[in-house]
Formats: sequence, structure tokens, C-alpha cells
Amino acid sequence: MARTLTEPDHDCGLCPRLRGFILDNRKHHPDWHNGPVRTFYPPEGPHAVRLLVIGLAPGLRGANRTGRPFTGDDSGDLLYATLGAHGLAGGSFEMGADDGLRLDKTAITNAVRCVPPENKPVGAEINTCRAFLSATISHLENLRAIVTLGKIAHDSTVRALGGKISAHPFGHNAQTVVAGIQLFSSYHCSRYNINTGRLTPEMFNAVFADVARFLSRDQALG
Repeated sequence: MARTLTEPDHDCGLCPRLRGFILDNRKHHPDWHNGPVRTFYPPEGPHAVRLLVIGLAPGLRGANRTGRPFTGDDSGDLLYATLGAHGLAGGSFEMGADDGLRLDKTAITNAVRCVPPENKPVGAEINTCRAFLSATISHLENLRAIVTLGKIAHDSTVRALGGKISAHPFGHNAQTVVAGIQLFSSYHCSRYNINTGRLTPEMFNAVFADVARFLSRDQALG
């Protein structure tokens, strides 16, 4: 299987279940992206990234359709609005990857790059795709902070950085340091979490307010 340093090939077959699910969706929706979703970078490229946001996996009718993380369904509404409110994104966010939205010193990716059935990757798929997550993190030479959205993304990120879950447990609005990187964790900004009240816009904003303060202090010290 051909691959780049940080991303799986569009026809990646490392996870048979995910591959089969994508092939089935290609039959029903040939105009969709239907492949691993690549990391979304700022216009300046990976070298400009100081913050990485890590979600779980592409949504079936969201990123799996459009090819851009958190784009095409409701999951991106809160994320991109919050990034914009803290100067980490600009432009107009719409339901397509050609909306003119741009990131500022921020990149967005997923712990699992392919859409899983029922939005539930299994352990083997998370472990397999961690190779790409690790490579992505290593590729960001100026990375200072990571926001993990949900426990699966958090745990996989801790492992990708060489840490132990027991020493860095997930918790909403929790912070920890792993391998010199400041980790901020949050409940996932899914429509389900918003509708059930598990996550409110105020709770989500508080996480990124802390992130923005950390990056501002870090830049001043640097």
C-alpha cells in the first residue's frame, strides 16, 4: 500500500472492515470523497502549526462526503465557530470544503482517518491508524498544544506521544503534559453531545479559551 509520511493512501486497505464500508459507500455515493480524510492545515503548511485538534473519525455524511475534517454535517458548526472566536480560524465556514475557511496556526485531524460503521471504530482500527497520527504529530515541528475531542482521541493521542493512559486520564477541560506537548481534552462536539447537554457551547469555549491563553503565553516566552 502506497502512503505518504503522515496520511494513508486513498485506497488504504489496512483495516478490512473500514475498507469494505468505504467500498460499499462508493457504490451508493460515487460522488463522495469515500476515503481516508487527510489532515486540514493552515495555508502556510505544517511548519506553521502550533495547535493540533484531534477528533475521533470522519462522519459518514460529513468529512467522508466532503473530504475535510468536521465539514459537511453538524459536527463542525461549534468547532469552527469556536476556533474563529479565538483567532484560530477565519473566513466563512459552510458545508463544503471549498468555502474559503482557513486555519491560523492550527491543524485538524482524526485519530481514525476512515469512516467507521455507526461512528464506532474498533480497537484494532484505532491502533492501526495510530501510526498515521504519530507521524502527523512528529511532522509538526512547531507544535505546542493538542486538543483531543473525546476519550478515544485522547487515549490514542497519549499513546502516540509515548505516554500512559493511567498517568494522563481523559476528562473534560482537563490538561496534562505528554512528551513536552500541552494536552487539553474536551467532550466531542458531536450533535448528540450538544443535544443531550453533555457539552454546551460555554463548556467548549472554556477549553479553547485556556488553549488561546496557553499559546499566547508560550509565544511571549518564546
